[in-house]
Amino acid sequence: MAFFDRIWRVIRANLTSLISQVEDPEKILEQTVLDMQDDLIRLRQAVAQAIATQKRTERQQLQAAGMSQEWYQRAQLALQKGEEPLAREALSRRKTYQDTADALKTQIDQQSTIVTQMKQNMVMLESKLSEAKTKKDMYIARARSAKASEKLNDMMGKFSPDGSVAAFERMEQKVLELEAKSEAIAELNSDTLEQKFAQLASNDDVDAELAAMKAQLVSGAAPSSLPASSVSPSADEDLANLRSQLEEGR
Repeated sequence: MAFFDRIWRVIRANLTSLISQVEDPEKILEQTVLDMQDDLIRLRQAVAQAIATQKRTERQQLQAAGMSQEWYQRAQLALQKGEEPLAREALSRRKTYQDTADALKTQIDQQSTIVTQMKQNMVMLESKLSEAKTKKDMYIARARSAKASEKLNDMMGKFSPDGSVAAFERMEQKVLELEAKSEAIAELNSDTLEQKFAQLASNDDVDAELAAMKAQLVSGAAPSSLPASSVSPSADEDLANLRSQLEEGR
């Protein structure tokens, strides 16, 4: 038996946990208000039915009391006419109606007590329902706020500030490196372009000097001495070859 008791306790614990997880405060509050409204409708119907029954009993009691009085008057009339047996019969009928009227009067008193209690219960339920409707919206708002706070706290629990900050700093460093690399490439491209233009200017100077030397050789004029700094060794070799070719051509 102890083994089965333990199993039953485990089952009940699991069921309680499952129900607790499934229960939604917002839905439960809405359903509770609807149930209270249904209860109030049924109670009102019961009160109305009890009042109708009471009124019907009151009519029956009045009718029985009226018949009792009528047969009493008949008994008096029969006695006055000297009809004692008839008067006795009338009094017997009168007693039957009077007993019925008395029983109905007792039933009416009981029904009146029940109806009064039912009316009090109905008023109390109406008050509870009005209070529940007022508090329902407040509790629903609090439940929603609690759910939002729970989700936020859960997110904050999973949030790692160190990891996020470190990742941000790594991306910041990477952006700075990319910017530095881009600036270096732009600077290199700018230096290469300036060098090309400087080379073009240097070539123009050499060509101008060669043209002037050719003109002097053709005219037979002695070549002027060139500054050592303006003519490179390769240019001197080209000039010697050019002179040799000119002499052979003569």
